[in-house]
Amino acid sequence: MKKFLLVVFAWVSFMGLAFAAPAVDLNSANQAQLESVKGIGPVKAKAIIEYRTKNGPFKSVDDLKKVTGFGKLSVNKLRAEVTVGGPKTANLKAAGTGAADVKAGGQKTGK
Repeated sequence: MKKFLLVVFAWVSFMGLAFAAPAVDLNSANQAQLESVKGIGPVKAKAIIEYRTKNGPFKSVDDLKKVTGFGKLSVNKLRAEVTVGGPKTANLKAAGTGAADVKAGGQKTGK
């Protein structure tokens, strides 16, 4: 009986992980997607979009501290729900730099 309960508990635990919402990408999320994150309302979502439009893509979640309305504490609370990705790769392609033209260190090979 103990083994059965352990298996049921493990199954329920993993099911919770399966339904967890994916992290929202600070570099590609629109207003509504940003607002879906607990702790980001319309004003903060707009501030994130304005910041990345003016300053380019976020390099890390910690860059969120540079946005008006976010401090160290609020960024730490959001860390599990947001991520940084998206336009970094898109910017390389848009600039005419293919994946073969970039070394592992991010430097162009000169092709």
